[in-house]
Amino acid sequence: MSEACSSGPGGAIRRNPAAFGAADWLALAASPTFALMAVLTTVLGGESMSMPCSASPASPLSGMAMMYLLMSAFHLAPWLRLIRGVR
Repeated sequence: MSEACSSGPGGAIRRNPAAFGAADWLALAASPTFALMAVLTTVLGGESMSMPCSASPASPLSGMAMMYLLMSAFHLAPWLRLIRGVR
């Protein structure tokens, strides 16, 4: 076992926060970044340019804001692992 990991009570392995690498920080940055993009797309009206091109009425489940929300949800796993304390 490396120095970056230590076994705590109950055998759970916890990582030293100082030992986080670039990939760990990138994984943690994905979800908040996509959530921010969803908010900005909604607030700034990023969908207005694509609306005239659409033949069907706008659905709340379509568009870039919904895609960013789904991407944010799919990238929550590193945050859940960090909160839970398991690598």
